[in-house]
Amino acid sequence: MQDNATEVTAAGIARLAGVGRAAVSNWRRRHADFPRPVGGTETSPSFALAEVESWLRKQGKLAEVPLRERVWQQLSGHPEGPVTALTHAGCLLLLIHDRPTVWLEVGAGSDERLSEMLPGALREVFTPRFGPESARNTPPAVNTPPAVNTPNAMKTREVTNPAPPASDAYTSSRVHTSPGVHAAAALSTHPALHLPTSPELLPSAPLLRGVAELAAELGARQTFEFLLGRHLDANPRQYTLTPTDLAALMADLAGPARTVLDPACGTGALLRAAATRPDQELYAQDSAPELAALTTLRLALQTWSTVRGAVGDSLRADAHPRLRADAVLCHPPFNERNWGHDELAYDPRWEYGFPARTESELAWVQHALARLKDGGAGVLLMPPAAASRRSGRRIRADLLRRGALRAVIALPVGAAPPYNIPLHLWVLRRPEKAPAQPEVLLVDVGQFAGEGRGGPDWRAVREAVLDAWQAFGRPGRFAERPGLARALPVIELLDDDVDVSPARHLPPPTAAGGAEQLAAVREHLGETLRLTADLTPPRADAAHPARWPLTTIGELARGGALMLRTGGNGGHARVPVLTDHDVLFGTDPSGTLPESQEEAVLTEPGDVVVPVLGGGSVARVIDATTAGTALGRNLVLLRPDPAALDPWFLAGFLRGTANNRQASSYASTATRLDVRRLQLPRLPLDEQRRYGERFRALDEFERALRHAGRLGEQLVRGMYDGLTDGTVAPD
Repeated sequence: MQDNATEVTAAGIARLAGVGRAAVSNWRRRHADFPRPVGGTETSPSFALAEVESWLRKQGKLAEVPLRERVWQQLSGHPEGPVTALTHAGCLLLLIHDRPTVWLEVGAGSDERLSEMLPGALREVFTPRFGPESARNTPPAVNTPPAVNTPNAMKTREVTNPAPPASDAYTSSRVHTSPGVHAAAALSTHPALHLPTSPELLPSAPLLRGVAELAAELGARQTFEFLLGRHLDANPRQYTLTPTDLAALMADLAGPARTVLDPACGTGALLRAAATRPDQELYAQDSAPELAALTTLRLALQTWSTVRGAVGDSLRADAHPRLRADAVLCHPPFNERNWGHDELAYDPRWEYGFPARTESELAWVQHALARLKDGGAGVLLMPPAAASRRSGRRIRADLLRRGALRAVIALPVGAAPPYNIPLHLWVLRRPEKAPAQPEVLLVDVGQFAGEGRGGPDWRAVREAVLDAWQAFGRPGRFAERPGLARALPVIELLDDDVDVSPARHLPPPTAAGGAEQLAAVREHLGETLRLTADLTPPRADAAHPARWPLTTIGELARGGALMLRTGGNGGHARVPVLTDHDVLFGTDPSGTLPESQEEAVLTEPGDVVVPVLGGGSVARVIDATTAGTALGRNLVLLRPDPAALDPWFLAGFLRGTANNRQASSYASTATRLDVRRLQLPRLPLDEQRRYGERFRALDEFERALRHAGRLGEQLVRGMYDGLTDGTVAPD
């Protein structure tokens, strides 16, 4: 199978050649020898990648395709789809990671030879890493479990249960499953990965060679993270991601664990955060086959832990019914009505009460507790309604009475999707015995919310939550932290509502630090307002519309007037990271990048940084205080040649609304900016500097307005709180 099986869209051709999509349309009209479409639709055709590359080279429009871009185009245009291509790439990368010399032998020769030899080589890796079930060439069929509505119906099918793995995570004395439950599991789950066959691998052979070449440059782990990250970015509506900082916090709350389960693993963020040592056993399950496979590969590449991935709905068909784990971490789906309420009425996992149809989250809570060993810890991300809905009050009451619910932590808005809701963390403990005087820790860190979707101040959130949790676990009485944390006797919550929302029970903080601090805020606000008035732009004089000759960022980059870089997915330099949120809202660098061998893009004074998502007309000039920070994802850095371009002139014209509109592509879910299509007038350097000084003054005025707004909000909120709690006199 030749490389021309890989298809590429017009947008992909534009990225390969470093031009806008309009240029590709012009080439199709003007050049009779431009490759003909081989697929797609009339409005969105696709082309054979090999033919496109050959044509671009003949025209002198493609000196050298960047290796990363070439591999990504091969993957995204794979005839079997990008998920299959990414899975095949991950299998190869795991072979390179575990047995690099084997690939040298397998990769020599023709594509047919490669596809014939690779399954056998992969089997030698799959068996020790994932178990013998994954080394089969085809997965077993996934069937729907039989409806189980009565105790008798649960006994109508007998299934021979496989012997449990040799692991102390499995304890036969604690197994409380019925034959019907085992039948559902046997029929509806299978290993997340299966050994690809030679015919399946043959169309991927050109891609696999490119992936191996990229792995030699970046490393196997970093190559998979790059490709997976690009796939997730290209399909934002298909996946619900757990932010890295939140995953790390949940893993820390659970504590050190040798066996860890995530029954709704998604892309594996929680298990990656928990994987800290090679002797761990990681159990993952997801109802989406592609996610289960990709997560299993991702975990195997990121850690030497044993990985057991499975496909199936964990509530209806638990793949690990005998597991008794040290920790369970879970970001379950929210507000599901069709979670199995009817067929699971007699399931033994409902130890604390049968969840109502509207309480799918409480079903996940009890599933987590059922898979924990005595004393094991669970941490679940929950919607705030689960803490107060009347339909769940009896289950919440039993969780509290028996000491299974240990803490409820209210997170700031923007901590995780859905970003407009302040989600909760529930910290669970499988009770070894009923506590004499049970207490529950209630924490609210909503005060650390950030602006927009950039997320909260994770450093402050982490410190506040872990400090309170560790203090709660120490002997002695927990010292209240007004407005932040309180240990409440369970008896005080066992009323008609059993509402465990932290905000309902925490004592309020003193008003913004008291009247003295309010006075200081007021004085600071006055100074800022006076500065804002001084910085207000002078009256605008009318002028005739200018008719400048225009150029584009892409043309300037090709001519050497500026350098263009994009933000990365990781880096080995541990420096502050400038995020798209920081650029949009003018805040200090607040992000982090995962540790990797990828070279982080570091900013320099005079760089101009532009976010590519969100549809806003924003550009930020890097100054001495933000220089040296790493460039985050969804950002593009422009480094102008000082002899050709003034940075403030560049940033100012990039912010024009009409300029952004013509350079953006619009979809139903997001707006993406093609920075190369942004336009600039061709002006002498002296004239650029005139405009640059005006743009710099506008930027200073804008920053003063933002600061005044934040101070004003702080003063207003503090006054309301002070007047209502009696710490501030009304006159």
